Amino acid sequence: MTQHTIQRKFRVLTTAVATLMLGIAGTQSTYAGPAGEQDCPTAEIFATDNTSIITDPEDPRLDTRLTRFGREVREIIRAHGARPGASQLLDGVFWSGDLRQATYERSREFDVNRVGRDGLHHIAGVIAKEYHQEAVLTFRCLPRTSPETDAVEIEVPGVTPSGLRDALLADAEAREKLGGGSVTLEGRLLLIAPVADLPLARRFTAVLGADWDEAEVRYGDREFVS
Repeated sequence: MTQHTIQRKFRVLTTAVATLMLGIAGTQSTYAGPAGEQDCPTAEIFATDNTSIITDPEDPRLDTRLTRFGREVREIIRAHGARPGASQLLDGVFWSGDLRQATYERSREFDVNRVGRDGLHHIAGVIAKEYHQEAVLTFRCLPRTSPETDAVEIEVPGVTPSGLRDALLADAEAREKLGGGSVTLEGRLLLIAPVADLPLARRFTAVLGADWDEAEVRYGDREFVS
């Protein structure tokens, strides 16, 4: 998904969303409590094994399915006491202020259950180190009223990577504050943003042509772990 440097956004996706942690072997971990009516896993990790900056949307590296990476990350999650859930491929589009152009990245989102804040942080740190990532994004699903809630995860259908790119190029405020986002292979935008930027995110989805009435908004705690 506070806004972190674009360099960090390259490495995570999702768009540029989330804090997933489990204290090593599950000790001293605070498990996320019931998230009210939110339909989401305990936590999510957004990560990739890519270490290059890709500026060409036709780059063949964006066609990878990250199959081996997906298996390895699930093993890391399991090895540190958490329970891996579903995973999906994402096409990320981010804005680089340094390059003054859009950058692209293929990544994966991993659902993680039976994990606490500290354990999530630890797992994300292991992934960042193993795959030489500047940062790995995590999102821990929490009740809207939780004192730890600082971000929202927005999921809305009807978006393409090219449409996301065009919208970012046309909207300076969204480029600066949101940085970018990710799109699933089924055409669903995944955007993680600070709670304070929810009105901007809503306006941005309208620019994308998506129907806000179909959006799912989840509240939680996000973190970029290096």
